Amino acid sequence: MNKKATNKAIYIATTEPNSGKSIMSLGLMQLLLGKAAKVGYFRPIIDDLKAGETDNHINTIISYFNLDLKFEDAYAFTRSEVIKKKNDDKDDEIISKTIDKYKAIEERFDFILIEGSSFVGEGTIIEFDINILIAKNLGVPAIILASGIGKTNKDLVSNLRMAFDSFKDKGVEVLSVIANKVEPQNRDVIISELNASLPSDVITNAIPLNPLLANPSIKEIVDVLGAEVLFGEAYINNLAGNYSVGAMQLPNYLTHLKENSLVITPGDRADILLGALQANVSENYPSISGVVLTGGLKPEPSIIQLIEGLSDIVPIISAKSGTFSVTNRIGAIKSQIYAENTQKIKTSINDFETYVEVDALMERLITFKTKGVTPRMFQYNLLKRAKSNKKHIVLPEGLDERILRATKQLIDIDAVDITLLGEKKEIEAKLTALDLDLDLNRVNVINPVESEHFESYSKTLYELRKHKNVNLAMAQDLMGDVSCFGTMMVHSGDADGMVSGAAHTTQHTILPALQFIKTKPETSIVSSVFFMCLEDRVSVYGDCAINPNPNSEQLAEIAISSASTSIAFGIEPKIAMLSYSSGASGVGEDVDRVRKATEIIKSKRPDLKVEGPIQYDAAVDINVGKSKLPNSEVAGQANVFIFPDLNTGNNTYKAVQRETKALAIGPIIQGLNKPVNDLSRGCTTDDIFNTVIVTVIQAQGI
Repeated sequence: MNKKATNKAIYIATTEPNSGKSIMSLGLMQLLLGKAAKVGYFRPIIDDLKAGETDNHINTIISYFNLDLKFEDAYAFTRSEVIKKKNDDKDDEIISKTIDKYKAIEERFDFILIEGSSFVGEGTIIEFDINILIAKNLGVPAIILASGIGKTNKDLVSNLRMAFDSFKDKGVEVLSVIANKVEPQNRDVIISELNASLPSDVITNAIPLNPLLANPSIKEIVDVLGAEVLFGEAYINNLAGNYSVGAMQLPNYLTHLKENSLVITPGDRADILLGALQANVSENYPSISGVVLTGGLKPEPSIIQLIEGLSDIVPIISAKSGTFSVTNRIGAIKSQIYAENTQKIKTSINDFETYVEVDALMERLITFKTKGVTPRMFQYNLLKRAKSNKKHIVLPEGLDERILRATKQLIDIDAVDITLLGEKKEIEAKLTALDLDLDLNRVNVINPVESEHFESYSKTLYELRKHKNVNLAMAQDLMGDVSCFGTMMVHSGDADGMVSGAAHTTQHTILPALQFIKTKPETSIVSSVFFMCLEDRVSVYGDCAINPNPNSEQLAEIAISSASTSIAFGIEPKIAMLSYSSGASGVGEDVDRVRKATEIIKSKRPDLKVEGPIQYDAAVDINVGKSKLPNSEVAGQANVFIFPDLNTGNNTYKAVQRETKALAIGPIIQGLNKPVNDLSRGCTTDDIFNTVIVTVIQAQGI
């Protein structure tokens, strides 16, 4: 396992509070540290904190395993912050910040252990769905855990099955399902029922209830009671295995002592106090974990002096409340594992290693590969890559409101250097009218006819086009056009790429690029793709913008170019050559054209996974794909879709975009020597923003 492996992480999720996630977190961390050089830890949502507090889960993991990780870097939100954003309908902000925080950790570690929220306090109803949403958008598999306390075997198995289905339905792969805190005698039965209920590749385990892990420490009791520690602070992490009230006479009380008993007695019962301390050191009685003195009463000075002369004193604490109240409050404690309680940590790790199939789980973790990239992660990766190597993009339509708003967003995040074409005073007036705070000192503004490069660009155009009977005067007229000028900036190296088309036709944008920039040597046709950001995946659609009726050779080239674009943007291509027929059954000129294109692709690029002709439903639906093309590597799992003509492609992408609310990034132009991308005249500010980012990445030459 190393950092070059894609997205190595696991998400520990549960269905309820007090499920014992700490067993999984501690056990997995111990396991992973033996396999990976550096393991990180992340909690997307933590409980609300008081001033100066840190999250116990994070503190325990960081401290015990000595992780090089700051507390504030190890989480994204507190519970109340998430609830507020949900109430304000800001789910996007929850996901965006979570991805940002997670990715910052991912850069530093070989593997990330992600622990879901704890379902404590306000907002527990929405937490389950949020955990699924986070796991899905991070693109990581999950382990689901549930507690058997208070449930029948049937209810426990049903609870875990429903949780499994919920994660799978949202596209999250579940590697393991674990029943925790089960009665030891039920363990084998529960595992058998889980195996019968879940797919065979899911690792199922059951961990017996360990009373030791449920026992509170003296420290936890002190915190809950607000008690004062009188003696034995060095043993404050002792676990209270049993507790009993010392109200009877000492001879009778001694017979009720059990191993690790917590003695609860009124503060004025010196006989019980001293008798319990003596029993603790006697070989004839069990050891005690500590003594709670109730009623706010403390021993007399002579008794205190006597105790001070003893060695290795168990904790003696004084609580203000009465004996009945103290006993009830101790009984209600839900014990937690914290950094100083090494006994519980070691017990948790031991239980994990004993009852979980660690070798099988480790194998699944190492070999797991995410099946695709989610739209959120795709957009995050685009922006990160753009900012890693800033480029200079020219936007010819400098007076368009959408262009100006997108420019402000891009400049504010320092993702790109931008040149706007137009008269600066007119742009300033437009910004004033829009009340848009775009600092033009951070943007290069050029009026083409006033540019210092106007004459040299005109002469270059003349030299390039004189064989087409273009004279110098005609070249100067053409260079006054913003699309022509912007394209010449890219051709001359004064800009790295151009984005236009918000107020111009596709031909107006692309024609100068074909004339000046020209196609790549290995490419005979310019084509386009859209990145279709659907709910749970990113698909590539081509060609939906340029070529009306491509022949077989052109279709093959569009597919090969689209595959290259996909790879450049982190998508492993599985190409579907779409038609109205699947496999060998269809006949007719149109389907034969697609069939021939598929054969050309296989001949030129045998490394690519391609299927065609294939219908859209067989390309995306695994069941339909298996029924129509059972031996295909692409059917049911395609992510690059090549449409047979522009009519089909353009209408399909728009239908999918409008009906599913998918984000369509593009069209992204393929085949040019330098990047020039075309916008739809109906584009939004977000469309422009995304297209500029993609153009930057193309300009990086990846």
